[in-house]
Amino acid sequence: MGSNNTRLSPRQKMINLMYIVLTAMLALNVSSDVLNGFTQVEEGLTRTNNNVEERNAAILHSLETFAAQNPDKGQRWFDKASEVRRVTQGVYNHIDSLKQLIVIEADGSDGDVANILNRDNLEAASYVMLSGTHPRGEKLRQEIESYCGYIASLMPDTLKRATIEKALSTDPVLRKGTLGKQSWAESKFDNQPVVAAVTLLTKLQNDVKYAEGEALSTLLANVDAGDVRVNELNAFVIPQSRFVMRGGKYSANIVLAAVDTTARPEIYVNGTKLGNDRGLYEINPGSTGSFDYSGYLEVPHGDGSVTRHPFKSAYTVIEPTATVSATMMNVLYAGIDNPISISVPGVATQTVSASMTNGTLTRSGDHWVARPPKVGEEAVVSVTAEMDGRPMKMTETRFRVRKLPDPTPYIAFKDNNGNTSHYKGGGKGLPKTYLLAAPGIEAAIDDELLNIQFKVQSFETVFFDSMGNAIPEVSDGAQFSQRQKDSFRRLSRGKRFYISRVKAVGPDGITRDLAPIEVIVN
Repeated sequence: MGSNNTRLSPRQKMINLMYIVLTAMLALNVSSDVLNGFTQVEEGLTRTNNNVEERNAAILHSLETFAAQNPDKGQRWFDKASEVRRVTQGVYNHIDSLKQLIVIEADGSDGDVANILNRDNLEAASYVMLSGTHPRGEKLRQEIESYCGYIASLMPDTLKRATIEKALSTDPVLRKGTLGKQSWAESKFDNQPVVAAVTLLTKLQNDVKYAEGEALSTLLANVDAGDVRVNELNAFVIPQSRFVMRGGKYSANIVLAAVDTTARPEIYVNGTKLGNDRGLYEINPGSTGSFDYSGYLEVPHGDGSVTRHPFKSAYTVIEPTATVSATMMNVLYAGIDNPISISVPGVATQTVSASMTNGTLTRSGDHWVARPPKVGEEAVVSVTAEMDGRPMKMTETRFRVRKLPDPTPYIAFKDNNGNTSHYKGGGKGLPKTYLLAAPGIEAAIDDELLNIQFKVQSFETVFFDSMGNAIPEVSDGAQFSQRQKDSFRRLSRGKRFYISRVKAVGPDGITRDLAPIEVIVN
């Protein structure tokens, strides 16, 4: 290595050495009271973790006992709880290993997490968690994020799930005194004393154990989630639908609350016993209208007695129907996609199909798109729905097919607030500054029903000199030509000119000659 020819005076060397020592002292100036406080927090968190562990173990034991007594009902929940415990313990042990690595880095190979010697070491945590090509801090962040997603997937309660996600959040952090957000790992371990880093990891273990406890409590509650506790018995009629189309089938389940599967009730409808023990009542209505029916359930009890529980219900039979409407207007326009809404009351959308004459009809999510090619020829939309496993024709709807109306040419400009506006001629006029900033003219149908852009191909501007002679200037496609812009600059306030011979083509491929517009300069 080459030598430095710049020689420093003894005084300058002393100043430099004092600066280095002072900087080191400032970096290491962590109050012993603060370090003692971290130690006390660490001890408290460790005790809390032990208490939470005992609680979680008790919940798991309850699930294990119930699963042994009633495997059909409890085994699957115990299996899920055991998986939660296994995954949690893996995360917990990984965090323990990281604490040990940090302490060893600070105190040597004999380092003990329970008795940290160099508690104020500011480099060990950063070296262990943030250095290397695969930093351990980033790996831990990914593990916590994955664990949080796993636990949250077991929590149907949105409030509890949100609490877990907040407790185990690994989002970037904006620390006081920094300009931008730091990664989760940097915010936790960068320039942290060893005792602080170990305490933060113990707190993370506490959050993991808390999340485990919430998940285990949820799984324990799910054991009895399907049970219904009642103090009286009632009969219920549960129809698949109270409206039935002629030719369709009416289906209803007649059930008793808290039915014992070993002693199903006998069910009678209009004096006739049902031919199945599932409480399924079906009938094929032959006419439209409203129909009532009634009956009772006979329930045997362990003492040999039988109780009777009456019920009644009704259903309505309607003619096949469907609703078909054009979203934009009661017509279809040739050469463009027309949004169409098709629905059949009481029938799932995915079981509805449709076709169209004079064009194509395609499904787009829950809606349809019709595209007729010919003007003047009707488009007939036919709707079919699957009823009781077979297709049934619902309705036909006829639409008139028209050519798209002509668009309106306009000059697009931005006002002083940056809002885009359209000048379509006449009125109070167009400020000259806006006119000079506009690149050209555009054309569109924007009448609230149709919002369709057209492509302008060419146009002319017509100016009048002091003698009244017309001076036409040709555009550069849809843009103002240089000669047109020069003419704009010569216009004074109150002068006007005309934009004519506007040719534009729409999405239907038809080229149109548009009406001229009068431009007043103000």
